[in-house]
Amino acid sequence: MRVGIIGTGAISNLHAKVYRNIGYEVVCCNDIFEEAGKRFADQNNCEFVKTYQEVCSHPKVDYVDVCTFPNFRLEPVEACAAAKKHIQVQKPISTNLETARKMIDTAKTAGIILGVVSQHRFDDSTIFLIKALRDGRLGKIMQADAYVKWYRTPEYYSRPIKGSWEVEGGGALINQAVHQVDVLLYLVGAVKEVFGYWQLGAMHKIQSEDVVTAMVRYANGAQGVIQASTAFRPGYPERIELHGTKGTAVLTGDKLTTWDVQDDSGEPAPVESLAKSGASDPMAIPLTPIERQFQDFGNAITAGKQPLVSAEEGYRALEVVLSTYQSCREGRKVALG
Repeated sequence: MRVGIIGTGAISNLHAKVYRNIGYEVVCCNDIFEEAGKRFADQNNCEFVKTYQEVCSHPKVDYVDVCTFPNFRLEPVEACAAAKKHIQVQKPISTNLETARKMIDTAKTAGIILGVVSQHRFDDSTIFLIKALRDGRLGKIMQADAYVKWYRTPEYYSRPIKGSWEVEGGGALINQAVHQVDVLLYLVGAVKEVFGYWQLGAMHKIQSEDVVTAMVRYANGAQGVIQASTAFRPGYPERIELHGTKGTAVLTGDKLTTWDVQDDSGEPAPVESLAKSGASDPMAIPLTPIERQFQDFGNAITAGKQPLVSAEEGYRALEVVLSTYQSCREGRKVALG
């Protein structure tokens, strides 16, 4: 696969490394800051082009990887649709549901594949757990929680656009914990309603929340808590906790750290204790799940099918996030769907 990258900030360098690892070629790149884009091009032996439209229409590109802030999503999708190029975007899919739906409709009309980067579905622990759940090894799920008690430095938020509603769409929930929201939806199913409380700028000088807690009711009757923060020193690995009628499973970082299941049988649970996490450093994340997701996206293009994390999946995660924000603003329970 040959890839064009739009946006050459920190995450794009990690993506470029992943592409090298899996044998994909980065053909070209673009950035609104030309100097930064040219530096990235030199470091990754690819062509710098002056506009994002040139990336989307480049004759050697099989798909486009958008590594920009979340408020720039629809424009490259429209450009890729015109050029009949496939495209994946960084999480979240957008900052609002209207734009996300227009992205999905645009891609569908053009017959191109649109995916969203959400690599934790490809963790070994998640792969094991989704199969175990489908096999009924935890029984009926009664409670499903996500805790993202991370820390980000004041320097991380030093640019006014960080944590802003317009550019990033919010704070800890939409930018950090959206990964865990996606995994909960993948493992447990749709969310029916939410009720949330937040603290705006509790520690950091940002517009949006750096502490938020939501009560969740799933469509299958289970309930849960989603807690997200970037204000808790020194930052702790994220956890997902599932409690079923037959037992409990806990994911910590990228590992399955607890598997307490009554009369269990089947494939041995891959329980480990040393987890990798971006709890205090956003770049301290394992590459293998990202490699798997990018290979899944490439395979989807080859096979003409949807990737595991399709645009619709990205929409579902965003809907939970934005419904939580609505609940926090209005002080009431919000129904989804």
